[in-house]
Amino acid sequence: MILLESETYRTLPALSYSAIGLIAGSHGLPTFNAVVLATSSLFSLHINTIGFPTAIMQILAPSDTMKDIIEKYRPDLKPFEETYRHLHQSPELSGQEKETAAIAADHLQSLGFEVHTHIGGHGVAGVLRNGEGPTVLLRADMDALPVQEKTGLPYASTKTTKNADGVTMPVMHACGHDTHVASLMASALLLHSARAHWAGTLICIFQPAEEQLDGARAMLEDGLYDKIPKPDVVLAQHVMRMKTGTVSVRAGRFLTAADAFDVRIFGRGGHGSAPHTCIDPIVAGAAVVTKLQSIVSREVTPGEMAVVTCGSFQAGHAHNIIPDYCDLKLNVRTYDAATRKRIVASIHRIVEAECEAAGCVEKPVVKRTYSTPATINDGKLVKALKGTFADYFADGLVESEPAAASEDFSLLATAVGAPYVMWTFGGVDPDTWDDAVARDVVRELPNNHSPFFAPVIQPTLRTAVDAMAVGAMTFLNKKE
Repeated sequence: MILLESETYRTLPALSYSAIGLIAGSHGLPTFNAVVLATSSLFSLHINTIGFPTAIMQILAPSDTMKDIIEKYRPDLKPFEETYRHLHQSPELSGQEKETAAIAADHLQSLGFEVHTHIGGHGVAGVLRNGEGPTVLLRADMDALPVQEKTGLPYASTKTTKNADGVTMPVMHACGHDTHVASLMASALLLHSARAHWAGTLICIFQPAEEQLDGARAMLEDGLYDKIPKPDVVLAQHVMRMKTGTVSVRAGRFLTAADAFDVRIFGRGGHGSAPHTCIDPIVAGAAVVTKLQSIVSREVTPGEMAVVTCGSFQAGHAHNIIPDYCDLKLNVRTYDAATRKRIVASIHRIVEAECEAAGCVEKPVVKRTYSTPATINDGKLVKALKGTFADYFADGLVESEPAAASEDFSLLATAVGAPYVMWTFGGVDPDTWDDAVARDVVRELPNNHSPFFAPVIQPTLRTAVDAMAVGAMTFLNKKE
């Protein structure tokens, strides 16, 4: 018996002797002798390779692993690092993502995707059809925040722009959406190059206005699924304050529902030296803010996650004038639907009761300005992803807890009844992270929305590219 080229026995997946002979015969190749050895109740085949053509060896060779495929087809990431730097230096506010969308659309078009633009504003959708199989949607958000960057990076943003109200604001990618865009672009190229290894339809979505929690809804209302196929699986990822090179995915509760309210309280203005002739809306507003803090502590079941925050209190313009009204901006975060409903009702009750107690001249106005559901990851999808992520990232797959942040990503899935998962990946330099853990000061590291938030480019970008590609290929049919 002559051994394989390496002069060692090659163990192949279990096949019967007759099956191997059938394969050879069906390809017009000579049959061969085989020795079947029983090991741990499984059969391994050691093949006599006298006159054994390379073609049959390729037929019988084990399939490429996920790691083999990703490492073979991962593109040179240098151009995408430059894309990331450009996006970071040129951020665009929610609803203004014109240049970012154009960069993403041009890239998808260059790969031969069917591309749709200006969906729900500056939304982009790219479709790559690759035979029969599932439809998997990958999503990245594009918008930046009205934050003055303080990272000191050579590619830091110094940009200012006017917001929707015409007010000039600083702009920064303080939530990592530049990382999301650059990594999905690279993942799209990887998956396009590796399409011999999967079958189905790949959709890449570049979504506007996530920070306002209305970009996904806007795309849906603009007929997103009239333009592209309905997905079977919807996936997304987010860079977080975690060690770079790590990935985390959890089933069930992941991100909270979010509701925002604008409240106006009406008083009767007058001279600051004669408050007895006025109805002071500031005092009434302060009472409202104080009382709102009792909702979570006294009305929500202990252990049930809930947050009620007053993020803005605006009233008056002078030292000696009691104003006619004050404005509050409230934010609510919850997971449980019943808790959410109870808190919203309590806000209305407290605002109205405090205004009545203060003798306000008009009923207050309580207007919900946005609302987005909780992100509840599908258990079956997470189980599958944990398997492939564990194989690929090994110790880089870490545990995480539910977060009080919110997203509108899930709407892209629930609109068509598809299951979905969002996972996270880290952006903190490993040495910085390890030092912070050792000193128990992780909470002091810059987090999302901080003016100091700046994921290190590598290995953050590579991890994100690989995670998105592994995630997609977990659910796309494998070509045998």
